[in-house]
Amino acid sequence: MSDMRQMTELGRRIESDSFRIVDEEAGEHRHGSDEWEVVRRVIHSTADFEFKDLMHFGEGSVARGVEALRRGAPVVADVKMILAGLNPQRLSVHGSETHCFISDEDVIADARSEGSTRAVFAMRKARALGLLDGAIVAVGNAPTALIETMRLAREEGVRPAWICGVPVGFVSAAESKELVLEQAGDLDVPYAISRGRKGGSTIAVAIVHALLTLTEQGDQR
Repeated sequence: MSDMRQMTELGRRIESDSFRIVDEEAGEHRHGSDEWEVVRRVIHSTADFEFKDLMHFGEGSVARGVEALRRGAPVVADVKMILAGLNPQRLSVHGSETHCFISDEDVIADARSEGSTRAVFAMRKARALGLLDGAIVAVGNAPTALIETMRLAREEGVRPAWICGVPVGFVSAAESKELVLEQAGDLDVPYAISRGRKGGSTIAVAIVHALLTLTEQGDQR
């Protein structure tokens, strides 16, 4: 398979050296090889080794995320920053497309009418369009998007193929991730979260790209 990242030889060497440094400085950790592929990319994108301990995964969730991408699962993001960071060429190899509804006029109008957040109604719109079932839900900014996704799973039977829950912030960010940690296992929804306040769209992008890398490595075997 061609290198969909369109990196130059120098760029690939720099990336390789960066990952070598991450592996050396991280030292021992509790993650399996597939989980570490995700975590090391998060560390690479942030230069923050705390994510070695902050990242948590459902049992077998990385393999299920890879399988979702191999099936062409759509990626539903809470904010457009995530879409801007993803590589559509790499996603399209197996048919995945990206979606974000937070700036849609109807979403804005409904959120204002109900006194809620755009992120909540963006996820409800994704649900109404039939996109959440079997989707990779990537939340890097809005805790209410993650909370609403879990409510839809718990109360309405929605089943995302995978949840990337890494919203950043001080209000409800940590709590939204604990909700995933507490409930996703019983709902059989695989996930990756960063516990606590740290997170962000850059991290969500790094996680999805890590899944893509694992998918591509499997394709080449």
